[in-house]
Amino acid sequence: MENKRMSTPLTQEKVKDLKAGDTVLITGTIYTGRDAAHKRLIDTLNKGEELPFDAKDAIIYYVGPSPAKPGKPIGSAGPTTSYRMDDLTVPLLEKGLTGMIGKGVRNQTVIDGMKKNNAIYFAAIGGAAALIADSIKEAEIIAYEDLGPEAVRKLTVEDFPAVVVIDSEGNNLYETERKKYQK
Repeated sequence: MENKRMSTPLTQEKVKDLKAGDTVLITGTIYTGRDAAHKRLIDTLNKGEELPFDAKDAIIYYVGPSPAKPGKPIGSAGPTTSYRMDDLTVPLLEKGLTGMIGKGVRNQTVIDGMKKNNAIYFAAIGGAAALIADSIKEAEIIAYEDLGPEAVRKLTVEDFPAVVVIDSEGNNLYETERKKYQK
């Protein structure tokens, strides 16, 4: 199976072309945010204020990177468990977020929100934090600097490796693959 190359922004047309099971190399801009940042993003929306980045056609990566080593833009950058963001995801999907990168399962509310808003969920390769960090060419904190590793960063990536786990139609690799091996 070959890697699909994809550049951001992750438009609706690109979302429709990606199916559960596709391996993708992403080039362009992605944003970072974990639970503490997500809480602030949702508070911002609830106050009727603008997000610190344009969520339309954007990808958010659930990561809290380690400090950068000298000469590197970022430290180890492996994915965090996605379900911690589940209760805070749908409002971002409604603002146009089209991609999320993390690890592990998502709840039905998020999957329904993805189908309704035409978004996809990628898994970053667990245990490949150093490899992933090599694909990150620039990292800039753009919001919530006080959160340290959980601050929102704008990343410039080149061939960031990911797998489409749940596509915009709700096809879920975690379920389809499990069924193949059940008797």
